[in-house]
Amino acid sequence: MKHAVAFYSEGCRLSGDLYLPQNLHASDRRAGIVLCHGYTGVKDLYLPDNARILNEAGYIVLTFDYKGWGASEGPRSRLAPYGRVADVQAALTFLSLQPQVDPGRLGLYGTSYGGATVVWAGAVDPRVKCIVSVVGIGHGQRWMRSVRRPDEWHDLLNRAKLDREQRVIDGKSAMADRTQILLPDRQSAELAAAARRANPAAVNELPLEFIDETLGFHPEWVVDKIAPRPILFITTDDDRLVPPEESEALFAKAGEPKKLVTLRGFGHYEVYVEPAFSQVMAETTAWFRKHLAHA
Repeated sequence: MKHAVAFYSEGCRLSGDLYLPQNLHASDRRAGIVLCHGYTGVKDLYLPDNARILNEAGYIVLTFDYKGWGASEGPRSRLAPYGRVADVQAALTFLSLQPQVDPGRLGLYGTSYGGATVVWAGAVDPRVKCIVSVVGIGHGQRWMRSVRRPDEWHDLLNRAKLDREQRVIDGKSAMADRTQILLPDRQSAELAAAARRANPAAVNELPLEFIDETLGFHPEWVVDKIAPRPILFITTDDDRLVPPEESEALFAKAGEPKKLVTLRGFGHYEVYVEPAFSQVMAETTAWFRKHLAHA
């Protein structure tokens, strides 16, 4: 059962959806999970499927659009990684205020760049009792460099420098096609394109400041601060958009309890569709069942 909700983060009104399980009684106190979308995603892209599975497992779930994305207020289409962390913390506060949510049992689930966001949010917010990061990014600069040829990398850095200097002069970032910043994943490009075509909030142009904001955000710097709270990393061995080395590096630096699951034979966007989706959610629900049921 989905209910449209709204809450505020850093003075901006954010749009969200609260998903309630069937047969939820007024006296229930359930664990609550905040779902976090990726680099240029919105709450209505992929996450409703995750919410459905988690509802069936008995959890209350909140999805939302970050500032400037979807129906949320704020400067349009900014990455603002630390602002996203603040949005997640506001979402946790809002979820904890729901009468049937146990504020002592809050979890985070993030996919792709959301997998990076939940690591940072979990590291700095002790209210988070359990985390799942799927095909996430551990080090923004390493990731952007790893998927580019040397000449593409130097061109990217030069564009970022010129835009950084211009932003200081006039306060505006030049716009670029989304594929110039987030390189097309040819392996599963049609899956991503089909999902975006079906979503009117999908963004096709991004400000070049996305580059600087990505290059300076490295969740593996703080992932060790999550322990002794549990974290699960899920990646795929054939991900050509966010290589599995990103999740592996996060896992190596995280403290116990932790787990790394590598799905075999899938690419990045394939985690959102069958048969990989069921594998992702089986691991996710098992992790939450083990660590969030009595947090």
